[in-house]
Parts: sequence; C-alpha cells; structure tokens
Amino acid sequence: MVDSQSITLKANQAALILEVDEDGAIDINVAALEEEGLASALCQAIAYKIVHDEQFQAELMDMLDFEDD
Repeated sequence: MVDSQSITLKANQAALILEVDEDGAIDINVAALEEEGLASALCQAIAYKIVHDEQFQAELMDMLDFEDD
C-alpha cells in the first residue's frame, strides 16, 4: 500500500484516489498539479462515470473476482 503523503505528482500526471468506508461507500477524489491538463481531465471523466454511470459501475464490478481470494 502506498502512503498518500509520499505520492508526488509531476505536472503531466493525475491520480484517482478511492476511499472505501466500512459500509462499502466509495469516495473519489482527483489529485493533479494541472487541473486543466489531459491527465486530470481523464481522471475527472473516470470519476464521473464511477459515480454516475450504473452500467460502468457494473462492468467494473464484473471485472473484480473476489471469489478467487
């Protein structure tokens, strides 16, 4: 696991930060030095789809295979 305090982004990078609470609720944040850059825009778009697009959510959950653990 990476400590979020140790992450240093370059100007052309962005990161999605996902936090899941004990109830399974997901909080999504985007970190970026350049909020108007392509990397930031892509992270914002992915974050939007995770929150608002039920089909995208279902596709992501289908990709996860918890039964093999």
